[in-house]
Amino acid sequence: MKLVPWIESLRLKTLPLALSTILVGNALAYWHGHCNLWIMLLTLLTASLLQILSNLANDYGDAIKGADKHDRLGPLRGIQQGLITLKQLRQAIIINIILCLISGFALLSLACDSYIEFGQFILLGCCSIIAAITYTIGKKPYGYIGLGDLSVLIFFGLVSILGSYYLQNKQIDWLLFYPAIGCGLLSVAVLNINNLRDVHSDQLNNKRTLIVLIGDKAGCYYHALLLILAFCLLAHFSFSYLQTIWSYLFVIVAPLAAMQIHAVFKYRSTSAIAPLLFSTVKLAMLTNVLYCLGIVLS
Repeated sequence: MKLVPWIESLRLKTLPLALSTILVGNALAYWHGHCNLWIMLLTLLTASLLQILSNLANDYGDAIKGADKHDRLGPLRGIQQGLITLKQLRQAIIINIILCLISGFALLSLACDSYIEFGQFILLGCCSIIAAITYTIGKKPYGYIGLGDLSVLIFFGLVSILGSYYLQNKQIDWLLFYPAIGCGLLSVAVLNINNLRDVHSDQLNNKRTLIVLIGDKAGCYYHALLLILAFCLLAHFSFSYLQTIWSYLFVIVAPLAAMQIHAVFKYRSTSAIAPLLFSTVKLAMLTNVLYCLGIVLS
């Protein structure tokens, strides 16, 4: 079995963005005086496995439905090139689910103080696994009916930050919804650029992403709104609660956000917007990392 096709299907480049939101949640817990290194490491491991599960399930679901073909603009995965079979991909998904459960149980055994907490997070973990699988798999995958953006906001914002914070601090401060939603919107912006790039192939294959439903022009305004609102929410939390100069470190990348908004409105073809995907990932990750650093220094 060749290794390269599997590395492509795992999409390891997606991990830094997913993990950066976990770091923000742990930084917020540290700001409140609670940070267990082992809990943080196990949270990062579990989040990595869930992200990989989502990537594998996405390839499997799109392959079954014929949504990813050779004419798509994104990188071709092993399943599309015929280097990985559906059976092998299905087996990889099952193995990954088992690893998610093992890592999750180890995390909760260390972090939870009661059976009630343990049960609540087991339920949350099961929901995360189901959400990763049903994004493109099943009779009515929610990624095909315009709900992918909402899912990313929930799991890459609210669950990642509030969940990791709670595991450290054992309580939820509702003020944390500002950075949780802000970071979640940055991840939604990444998905939005991906959907803008694939809008024509998605239309042909009946994959009704939000961009397919609202149109690519409205998608440009939507992208601008995502970035502006994300920075406003993060800035509000810094101004109102962190109240140190360090908490504004993330503003360094604000010019990159402005440049990207300008580039999105200028693009004339889906092939021209493809390079923006990497810059969006970089923008979101840098913002999260700088915000995390600012919280720690505060």
